[in-house]
Amino acid sequence: MQNLGGKIVLVTGAAGGIGSAICAAIRTAGGIALASDLEGHADIALDVTSEGDWRRTHDDIAREHGRLDGLVNAAGIVALGTVEDLDLATWKRVLAINLDGTFLGCKYAMPLLRKNGGAIVNLSSVSGLIGGHNLAAYNASKGGVSLLSKSVALYGARLKPPVRCNAICPAFIEGPMVDYTIASAKNPERAREKFTADIPLGRLGRPEEVGGLAVYLLSDAAGFITGADYPIDGGLTAR
Repeated sequence: MQNLGGKIVLVTGAAGGIGSAICAAIRTAGGIALASDLEGHADIALDVTSEGDWRRTHDDIAREHGRLDGLVNAAGIVALGTVEDLDLATWKRVLAINLDGTFLGCKYAMPLLRKNGGAIVNLSSVSGLIGGHNLAAYNASKGGVSLLSKSVALYGARLKPPVRCNAICPAFIEGPMVDYTIASAKNPERAREKFTADIPLGRLGRPEEVGGLAVYLLSDAAGFITGADYPIDGGLTAR
């Protein structure tokens, strides 16, 4: 049911922990993962904040493949800071990568996706569903990704054939982003313990678990699913 059967999928942020796991999952499921990230980090050089890069990537895929079956917007960063102590430059950088990059991805992939129908998976976060006192920029960016995904889904549903769009909302996933957040704490060891304690299942998530969910949402098995937020959080948002 989740065999991607040669589907061509562009993945942003492919050098990151989650992005690389998604690429691996796509290939395991029989799909073709076009891995993109900053120059020197992936097969396709793509700065998601650059509209010029997105135009070039669209043109290259159109010339080489003639179509696109899926897009995963996995590029993203986190920055800690309350609304009072966060500086404007950091706010703009987080919004540019997490939200502007997702918007540009959806915009420039859509002409290729609408040819035969397809699916978009945007990486939001549980921080797009619930707030954190020191996550002002990250909350705003990921909340924007979740609602942007719903708008794209409603637009894509009008197309014939349709283009579906859903958002994955991970909690604490093993990898560089969680490592950075823990290292930034006053007591990193206690912070790691608290992260685990906050999860009802009692552990951090694994990147390959996010990869599996992404493959499902890209596959025909999810053909009646669009406009949804999918928490993958060990039960965190059930409380």
